[in-house]
Order: sequence, then C-alpha cells, then structure tokens
Amino acid sequence: MRVIAGSARRLQLKSLKGTKTRPTLDRYKETLFNTIQGYVPQSRFLDLFAGTGSIGIEALSRGAQSCVFIENDREAVRVIHENLAITHLEDRGEVMTSDVINGMMMIERKGAFDVIFMDPPYDAGLELQVLQYLSTSALVADDTLIIVEASNDTDTDELARTGFEIIRTKDYKTNRHIFMKRKVK
Repeated sequence: MRVIAGSARRLQLKSLKGTKTRPTLDRYKETLFNTIQGYVPQSRFLDLFAGTGSIGIEALSRGAQSCVFIENDREAVRVIHENLAITHLEDRGEVMTSDVINGMMMIERKGAFDVIFMDPPYDAGLELQVLQYLSTSALVADDTLIIVEASNDTDTDELARTGFEIIRTKDYKTNRHIFMKRKVK
C-alpha cells in the first residue's frame, strides 16, 4: 500500500496484519481520487472507519488542508499515526480513537467538511447509521461530498432515503464507491 500522488507520492504506508481492516486497493484509490480531484485541494476531509488512514493521507498528500481520522481500533490508530509520520503530514491530521458516531458527535463544533469518506465493515448496516446521523449534522453542508465504500450488495435505494441523493456510483469487482450529496430542498 502506497501513496499514489502528491507530496508523499510513492511512500509506502504501513498496514495491519490480519483481517481487521480492508485497505482500499491502489487501483481503486487512484480511480477514486481521479473522480474527486476537484474537491480535494484545500478541503477539510473526514475519514470515517479510517483503518490505516490511507484514504485521508492520500487526500492530504494531494493538497487537502486537513483531515480528521476516526477509528476505534487502537492498533489501527497507532498505524495511522505512524503513516502520518512516514509521510510528514502529521501537522494536518487529527486522529481520534472512537467509534464513528461518538467521534462525529465530538467534532460537531468544527462545522462542515468538504469531503466525508467512509469505509465501514461491509454488510453491517453502519453506512446507513452514519448517513442518518449526518442527515441532521453540522458536519455536512449543501456542497459536502460524501463517499461510501460498500459491498456490491449494498442497497443504494435505502441509502438514498436518508436525505442524500446518489450522484454517481463506481462499481468494482467486489465493492463500489457511492458518491452522495445532500438533497436540495
């Protein structure tokens, strides 16, 4: 696993042993960032279920102003800190050890983020819970881009009933990225 582009380009990131996390493959990460390249520079980025932090670190490397990483696994949090140090991006990253809902409650006062990325465990319904929380949250503005990494079996109709509209999906072999924005009233 490596940083694809930007200031930390080609630097190898640490990963976790075992199956606690499911890192986004480099080719999927590259496709994702090619899709959102206009949103990233100078953005406030939120990486939920951050795992090793590779998505948020990629955003920082590509010019995001800041990134908040929320992850509840202490070993994964340690790896995020190590990866931020490897890439020399620790001054722009804030790492929180918390479950995602409580973590979002703790940062409500920070206001809206430009991009929110989430990669919850597949088929656990967590993306639906997070979207329901975000539907009334100050973390989301009308122009906030939300990206859900989910299994191909995820019911996108159910996700769209949370107050967000799906503006695009990108399907891969085993998963997909779902791009959403707040529905205009």
